[in-house]
Amino acid sequence: MDKISTILVPFNFSRTSKKALDYAVNFIGQKKNMKIVLCHISEEHTADTLQEKFNTTVEKYKMKNDIEWLVTSGPLTASLAAIQKEKNIDLIIMGTFGMITDDEVAMTNTTKVVLEVDCPVLAVPYTTDDFKIKNIALVLGKEEIDDREDLGTLLDISRKFDAKVHVITIQNRPESYGYSKVDKKNESTLAYYLEDFYSDHTFIENPDVLEGILSYASEKAIDMIAILPRNHSQKSEPSDGQLTQLLTLHSRVPVLAID
Repeated sequence: MDKISTILVPFNFSRTSKKALDYAVNFIGQKKNMKIVLCHISEEHTADTLQEKFNTTVEKYKMKNDIEWLVTSGPLTASLAAIQKEKNIDLIIMGTFGMITDDEVAMTNTTKVVLEVDCPVLAVPYTTDDFKIKNIALVLGKEEIDDREDLGTLLDISRKFDAKVHVITIQNRPESYGYSKVDKKNESTLAYYLEDFYSDHTFIENPDVLEGILSYASEKAIDMIAILPRNHSQKSEPSDGQLTQLLTLHSRVPVLAID
């Protein structure tokens, strides 16, 4: 997927979903070739009541004509997956509570969507302040990047906001990083698919992978963390998504899960 034109925002009128909508509106900006689909999954409200609440929600946005509203029912991930296919969704933006640990159910829902829906998902913490995408940290393991076309999503975002991509690999075992054939292949792939937006590749020694990523993001003023939640490698088994779940639970900046 190369171009992001239609964004899906799961919306239940909560603070986190409103934060996601704000982020999506800023993401689109003045681009007329993009739109937002707001999806409310519920069986408890009448269509008329929801339509009225929707109108009140979007009336503050000048681009309200570019926001579509729909209501459906059913399991969250299955419903979003169906909408993603029907509406040709390119990106799902979901709100989370970020560092607030007493709402882990919401975080788990976000993680389930990340791992089960075949679409890039951007998890936006409620603690996210001003909208800015200038520096993106792409978390990369030691495996060879197999599905290179997934980097097209990252390239499109970088082009839209003239953002630099800083690749980081956390070394949490006593191994050699940065000199293997796989590392060299990855470097070539990154330089080719991310064009001039690819900035650098940093190898960090830290036994705690999550802490290493979050510390780097804080020190380097990173605006977004990107990750491949499934291990896109020809020689490795898919990961269980643990790191993705931890990032959506603990990151202070938006986390983009590319799939």
